[in-house]
Amino acid sequence: MSEQEMSRRTWLASSAAAVVAGAAGGAATMTLASSPAAAAEPPVRLSHRRAAAFKRRVDAAQAERDLPLPDIDSNGDEDSLPRFVGVYAKALPHNALGEPSVAAYHALIAALNSGAPAAFEQIPLGGVVKLANPQAAYAFELEGADSHHLAMAAPPRFASAEEAGEIGELYWQALTRDVPFANYATDPAVSRAVADLNGFSHFRGPKTRGVVTPGTLFRGPTPGDLVGPYVSQLFCRDIPFGATTIPQRYTTATPGGNFLTTPATWLNAVVGGAPAAPLTFDPVPRYLRSARDLGEFVHRDFSYQAYLSAALILLTFGPGALDPANPYLTATRQAAAVTFGGGALVELLARVSMSALTSAFFYKWLVHRRIRPEEFGGRIHHHLTGAASYPIHSEILSSEAVDEVFSTYGTYFLPQAYPEGCPTHPAYPAAHAVIAGACVTVLKAFFNEAFVIPNPVVASADGLTLVPYTGPALTVGGELDKLASNVAIARNGAGVHWRSDGIEGMKLGEAVAISVLTDRANNFNEPFAGYSLTRFDGTTITVGG
Repeated sequence: MSEQEMSRRTWLASSAAAVVAGAAGGAATMTLASSPAAAAEPPVRLSHRRAAAFKRRVDAAQAERDLPLPDIDSNGDEDSLPRFVGVYAKALPHNALGEPSVAAYHALIAALNSGAPAAFEQIPLGGVVKLANPQAAYAFELEGADSHHLAMAAPPRFASAEEAGEIGELYWQALTRDVPFANYATDPAVSRAVADLNGFSHFRGPKTRGVVTPGTLFRGPTPGDLVGPYVSQLFCRDIPFGATTIPQRYTTATPGGNFLTTPATWLNAVVGGAPAAPLTFDPVPRYLRSARDLGEFVHRDFSYQAYLSAALILLTFGPGALDPANPYLTATRQAAAVTFGGGALVELLARVSMSALTSAFFYKWLVHRRIRPEEFGGRIHHHLTGAASYPIHSEILSSEAVDEVFSTYGTYFLPQAYPEGCPTHPAYPAAHAVIAGACVTVLKAFFNEAFVIPNPVVASADGLTLVPYTGPALTVGGELDKLASNVAIARNGAGVHWRSDGIEGMKLGEAVAISVLTDRANNFNEPFAGYSLTRFDGTTITVGG
């Protein structure tokens, strides 16, 4: 063995002994030099480090604990409407009208109130599909706010004018599912949708000077949503993915494929039966150019897929696209890697996705249990055919959208883009939207929102090519907001969520991310002024620092 190797092994052994002694409570020290020949550095006393790490964790936990408790209220539909007809009940046994078994619903509530794992195994099911993870509502998080400690407004009530406006929008989204976004300005179905939605007294979608237009139709609520093409640039550009590049052309569903428009297929889905028909696909991959395309993307994506892709794209824009507070923009002898670099970014996207899901599932299962649009469409059908009577607002009953669906299918059910219909968990908030809000907030924290995206493009009407976009400048901040809305509203376009599920879900995800970023910002060695970002409501904040 060489003298150099003996020296290296002696140094490693002494370092290991120091770590063991420190873990055992001793006062051992370890030199930070990487080899015996390196310059001596001030020693780190491991017992002191252990105490400092403990204090930081305790301080973070106490700060979260000491925040005011939120006011958490449901919209009251569960208690005010008979036979639980105004709340989520998919996968439970139902009668022929699609009304849930009262006994089965009570079993669900008993399990949710107790939180006992065995109680969930006693809930009666109506078919082969299982309930989606209700026990996620009880999971704890060890970074950022607890899922039960973030505020969220109650959704619109079953009989309200706002609910009527939301379901009216969903019927029109179903009727225009195959219209290319590039054709919205001239498409007659879009014109009818615009005229009809302007007749709803409490429609909450974006407007121009108080009026819904083809340029605002089905868009999100932020200023960035209304600038440029419907689809975010971060859904268009090629993705640099390690040693390869991925064009954003996706497998899409065959146009015209709509489901659950008959009493039998609708009821089969509501009780949790296996889909009666398969989904068919276009053999030609396409750029996302219609609501059906976006709906199929969010049918098969993984939780933070869109935001991982966005991060990889934004990192190619160079230092000018990074947040000005990044300390490595001014460092002359160091580069970001473990902290403030791409590795930190992609890890954090995955991290906040999990917190977003636990927060979403807390509100879904333990608070709101909001009815899915699929079930609400059944209430409209049975009400209008005289099979039942429900307190549905008159504005949707007289909507042209409902009449057009009846003219096409002979029923009033809300046409679904997925053969299985909605997932087997309650509607509010949309999990996709909460993840979108969280991940986009992280991306805003890492990047310069004012950076103008170079060479913007838009998908052609057939989705086969990208063509240059000419118009107002598209900024990173605006296109990130648009990306979040594209994902959230894509679930609405498929028929499985409401507008407020998405918009309020994005806000909840934003709060999740801010709480995690707050914890992270207090743990860096680098001088750091804090993460600066623009919230979805347009206000600017600095987190940490």
